[in-house]
Amino acid sequence: MSGLGEAIGSFAVTQWVSRKSRKGFERWQARALRRWLDRDLPRARFYGKAPRELSDLPVTDKAQLMANFDGFNIAGVSARDAWAAASTDGRLGELTVGASTGTSGNRGLFVISEAEKYRWLGTIIAKAIPDLLWRRQRVAVILPQNTGLYDSARQSGRVDLRFFDLRLGPEHWRTALEDFAPTVIIAPPKMLRHFAVNQFAINPLRVFCAAETLDPVDRPPIEAFFRRPLDQIYMATEGLFAVTCRQGGLHLAEDSVLFEFEPAGDGLVTPLVTAFRRQTQIMARYRMNDLLRLSSTPCRCGSPLRVVDEIVGRMDDAFRLTSARGPILVTPDVLRNAVLKADRRIDDFRLIQTARETVELRLLPDLPDEAAMAALEAVRALLALRQATVTVELIRAPMPLETDRKLRRVECRLPHEAAP
Repeated sequence: MSGLGEAIGSFAVTQWVSRKSRKGFERWQARALRRWLDRDLPRARFYGKAPRELSDLPVTDKAQLMANFDGFNIAGVSARDAWAAASTDGRLGELTVGASTGTSGNRGLFVISEAEKYRWLGTIIAKAIPDLLWRRQRVAVILPQNTGLYDSARQSGRVDLRFFDLRLGPEHWRTALEDFAPTVIIAPPKMLRHFAVNQFAINPLRVFCAAETLDPVDRPPIEAFFRRPLDQIYMATEGLFAVTCRQGGLHLAEDSVLFEFEPAGDGLVTPLVTAFRRQTQIMARYRMNDLLRLSSTPCRCGSPLRVVDEIVGRMDDAFRLTSARGPILVTPDVLRNAVLKADRRIDDFRLIQTARETVELRLLPDLPDEAAMAALEAVRALLALRQATVTVELIRAPMPLETDRKLRRVECRLPHEAAP
């Protein structure tokens, strides 16, 4: 099948599945998963044979994948060769290699075929902009790293896609972006907010945030500037995991990924993902590092795909503290809410655990003192309630736009071995 044929087929399947009932969808998903377990998974040397049930497979993670990279892809591509390809044009014969930016210094790799690139294109168009296909779209992707995934969009004839390198900073490409006049924008929330603050001359039909956690404090100014709802694309090195529908529901991509969930406390879960439509790099029962809050109700759009109420952040950024009762864990959403609810004038901050018993609260110098003190006391009160042994220090400092790293307003800088 041609690349365009793969995209059209994937678009059609994605649209067709979205019209099923939940029971009908689960039957379809179970059949698709079984075919993949029997046909595709055994081709990766790490597995070698089909399991009786998905649950018979071991849980894997990034460390295991990177230590045995050639065992997880059917072409036997080594991590060394993949890194070499990723550092140039991303081509390795007929395969495409990409790499993550490495939020916590732990970069990951992926390898995909040409057919998979076009399937990805058809899927994301079906989920993100199916109603806009009546005319050619100009899509601006503003991310820290270009990948071969976007080549399929450029070659499709329906999408004029341009990549703007976040790492260079908007001062290098603002004029080019405004001249491009994108109809669709995909960018991290911090960059969309920068567009709003600096009044960029752009008026897209759809606005998607991606690549970073969307904090509640960022949504209002972004939506006010663009005069449109802010949607999300939840995507990582490991694949496409969720896209917002036109009714505002962030739907898991269960039509290409089977999700299992491990409880993480406070109603949050960490996903295990099995990508049953990927055939080159096998991803089965792979533990993600993200914290999700799932919705208990279906979306009003009628899709059978489950909805995520909130992508809270990363498990790595939960604070790991000590107390008289032993080790405690405080998740990013609880910490973030403590700061933001302290005073409505707070619209930016950093809360960083720098040592086992030290936390820094960073606020802007021009924030009124009473607001800063309210936030400081709110964080101290929260951690005292948890009986944590910790000192919270207030630092007043500018927080300029950083384009060389992901924005993490709540961040744990403890090495894993330092965690209690």
